[in-house]
Amino acid sequence: MAGADFRALAGQVEGRVFLPGSAGFRVGSKLFNTRYGDRTPAAVVTAAHTEDVQRALTWAREQGVPVVARNGGHSFAGYSVNEGLVIDLSRLTGTTADGSTGLVTAGGGAKISHVYDAMQPHEMVFSTGTSPTVGVAGLALGGGAAFAARRYGLTADALVETSVVLADGSLVVASERENPDLFWACKGGGGGNFGINVSLTFQARPVPDVTTFHLTWKWADAAAVLDAGQRMVELAPDDFAARLGVWTYGTGLRAIRDNLEVTLQGQYFGSARDCLEILDPVLSAAAPVSRDVTERTFWEANKYMVHATSGDQFALRSNYIREPLAAEGVQTLLSWVERWPGSHNGDGGGAGLFSWGGAINRVAPDATAFVHRDTLFLVSMDTAWTEDDSPAQVDANLDWLNGLHAAMAPHVTGSAYQNFVDPELTDWRTAYYGANYARLTQVKEKYDPDGVFTFDQAIGT
Repeated sequence: MAGADFRALAGQVEGRVFLPGSAGFRVGSKLFNTRYGDRTPAAVVTAAHTEDVQRALTWAREQGVPVVARNGGHSFAGYSVNEGLVIDLSRLTGTTADGSTGLVTAGGGAKISHVYDAMQPHEMVFSTGTSPTVGVAGLALGGGAAFAARRYGLTADALVETSVVLADGSLVVASERENPDLFWACKGGGGGNFGINVSLTFQARPVPDVTTFHLTWKWADAAAVLDAGQRMVELAPDDFAARLGVWTYGTGLRAIRDNLEVTLQGQYFGSARDCLEILDPVLSAAAPVSRDVTERTFWEANKYMVHATSGDQFALRSNYIREPLAAEGVQTLLSWVERWPGSHNGDGGGAGLFSWGGAINRVAPDATAFVHRDTLFLVSMDTAWTEDDSPAQVDANLDWLNGLHAAMAPHVTGSAYQNFVDPELTDWRTAYYGANYARLTQVKEKYDPDGVFTFDQAIGT
């Protein structure tokens, strides 16, 4: 970036330009995964409006400065910060909801919390994530799933229109009618690939009250609970969604063994009585240590189900399964959780099985860029640590995660969820996008022929 005149950029935008060491710079370049916290851009421009995004992008191209858009900074691999110019969208949060049409329009910097605040007065919703600080644009561009997805589909499936600043600085609308190829790519093709999405419009649906559930079991019952829980989800209606979790935390062998946990949490669009009937297979498999099955409004449930995490430094790998894991697969998973090496991070290490299927799977694999439409569970495997852990301990955590990922390979599909970005994947093109990758490269060549939007796993690289 030698010779880049960032002062000139500051004179062209209404927003502010922050250089390293200046007040506000760290806020605009902070990453959720602090594992990549040493990644420092040359400058951050906080856009005040769409025109600022266009001007900043045009300036960066003229100066030969690499550029990336950032909202919540939740890219698991830190891809929302580069070594050039970060275009920070955090001020573009304006969100409106029309109760008569169900249409919700969010700015490119809107977080999930902004979207919920706009929808709640109209008692309508579309599927979003469980962390209020995640940007809705990035969530939708990579698919987007949560406990409502079996009923309403992915976040990407609710997208009906998006405004995109292209690599040449022009602003276009993408929908079924305008630039339909770009619209197709924005529904699961991954964030940061084709342009900067400055506005997104979604179709929301009326939302009823729900029942939430959270149950835990002794580790000795883990195999029985995992087997029963998977088969329960396989037979459950679309209104039911769940996450089966097996994990542990702490330092030292005794702490790790004492903290081994089996959990089941989720929600059901219906009564507690009916929910308990669906839960009967896991309740019969083993007596839970704790059980909370409670009727709530959707908005109460939304706050109750917020994904709490210690954050800090972590790594995550993902895969999918099309049918319940056989006994061998379950035992492989549990045996690896038992040998987690420990860390000072309260998030610990383990695996989660997120229910898929339902409305997600009723969309054809090539109807959108999101190809994973034939699965029963998304399998998430992760580990976390802090600066208090030695380099050797960090290496042990990463070796454990890669070992778990490899050990589970015979039991999973070999795919991966593009929103759970995994820099360790060597076959990421196939794992994320499958047969849709070839079409995605065509869209990339059309709308970003010079590869302005690039990162380690960018389309076309």
